[in-house]
Amino acid sequence: MRMYTRRAALGAGFGLAGAGLLAACSTGGPNRPQPSAGGYLSPNGPEVAAAERRRGGGPLRQVRLTAAESTVDLGGPTVRTWSYGDRLPGREIRVTAGDTLEAVLVNHLPKPTTVHWHGLALRNDMDGVPDVTQRAVAAGAQFTYRFAVPRPGTYWLHPHTGVQQDRGLYAPLIVEDPKEPLRYDREWVVVLDDWVDGVDGSTPDAVLTELSGGMSPGMSSGAPGGHGSSDAGGDGMPGMPGMRAMGMATPGPSRMLMGATSRLLGGDAGDVAYPYYLVNGRTADSPETFTAKPGERLRIRIINAGGDTAFRVALGGHRMTVTHADGLPVAHTTADALLLGMGERYDVLVTAGDGAFPLVALAEGKNAVARAVLRTTAGEAPGRDVRPAELDRRPLTAGQLRAAPSAALPARRPDATVPLRLTGGMAKYDWGLNSEKYSPARRLPVRAGDRVRLSFRNDTTMWHPVHLHGHTFALPNGGPRKDTAIVLPRQTLDVDFDADNPGLWMIHCHNVYHAESGMMTLLGYRG
Repeated sequence: MRMYTRRAALGAGFGLAGAGLLAACSTGGPNRPQPSAGGYLSPNGPEVAAAERRRGGGPLRQVRLTAAESTVDLGGPTVRTWSYGDRLPGREIRVTAGDTLEAVLVNHLPKPTTVHWHGLALRNDMDGVPDVTQRAVAAGAQFTYRFAVPRPGTYWLHPHTGVQQDRGLYAPLIVEDPKEPLRYDREWVVVLDDWVDGVDGSTPDAVLTELSGGMSPGMSSGAPGGHGSSDAGGDGMPGMPGMRAMGMATPGPSRMLMGATSRLLGGDAGDVAYPYYLVNGRTADSPETFTAKPGERLRIRIINAGGDTAFRVALGGHRMTVTHADGLPVAHTTADALLLGMGERYDVLVTAGDGAFPLVALAEGKNAVARAVLRTTAGEAPGRDVRPAELDRRPLTAGQLRAAPSAALPARRPDATVPLRLTGGMAKYDWGLNSEKYSPARRLPVRAGDRVRLSFRNDTTMWHPVHLHGHTFALPNGGPRKDTAIVLPRQTLDVDFDADNPGLWMIHCHNVYHAESGMMTLLGYRG
């Protein structure tokens, strides 16, 4: 029998409000389809409504998300941040596949915000992208998201407004399978994060301001931690943080990271030196403890909600059987450790041993860890410096997995290929796609019914976790179906998806600072 020790549903039974559609364009009022621009389908047009009807809609699950400034305890340190319901992560939302989810977002923040439902193939006007699928929800306002949730899996939610995701505005979303084929006794949801907000005056906006100044002259691109710029032929000049070197003050200490390298990630590991790394909102000094009985079978759902950090994850004394990647089933594969880029999720099964065991998330290339504890008997917990041997073995990555037959994309030649060059660098902090910075007016056309190949070519010297909204793509050679995948420096990754969900859909790097600096674009279904 399965038992959910962390199971919670957010605010079941709350009343509804603000159900009118706030559309992307300035023309047209609430609840009115918006006119298409340039022959592209509208995010709330009849094609989108028809696709939603085909998904069906079962029992209504009502939840409430209140976004507000709050003081959050990280297990010792307390920080002033923005969060959902004064907790970190936000309270888990749990529904069953086939349900209709209705979530009222109440914005008590000083700035506009939205909610993006990461990984869900939902109706386009509920995707939470400001100036594209909706108007951002103003301070003091509220908005009701309502959509069918037909597919089980491990997902999460976060804003798509500026760098708000790198505050405390995120929560897990678990969609249960009413015909669950896995057998397990308990379930543990593990949310990983890198944390800077509210520490010594730092904010994600200040971090972005500092990074956007680029690197000052004075060091060659071969220096440790150097980021080259593809558009400058890889001749980026890392050195002291650019904004500070030019005498431009930003709140808090410098957060620009130097010298972080990872062979797994192809070199440079990240841009931001975070003061804390968290598992379920707690630092390594005060870890969460999950209890079970020896011999019980555990399902662990792991979510990387970080802004700039890949995590290498291992559970001391255990091997993990990977069952799902980004919510979809894979051929079961055993691993000692996993590597997760930002936005990626893995479900694993383990059989709990007898004792107390560290679950350690190494901030890849950054010489820091987050951790939690699995306890099945009394006794001393492992110390914060305990490093499981499993962590030093080569971690499993998405390319080593194969899709389960139920999730495999049927064989078919692509009808269209969309080339996407990942461009830019740290020298100018000019990240982009196809050497262009993001504009909501720019769309890459696709046709409904086509098999589309996205050809990601990384022309930069940094790794990028690329994310596609509203769809899942298949990795090459029978690989897993995913919505987020790592593209290593100077490498190409071709992925295929079926254009079966009409609207305007974002593709972007899930490094929040790269995305906000310009590494985003839109796919647009033609009318």
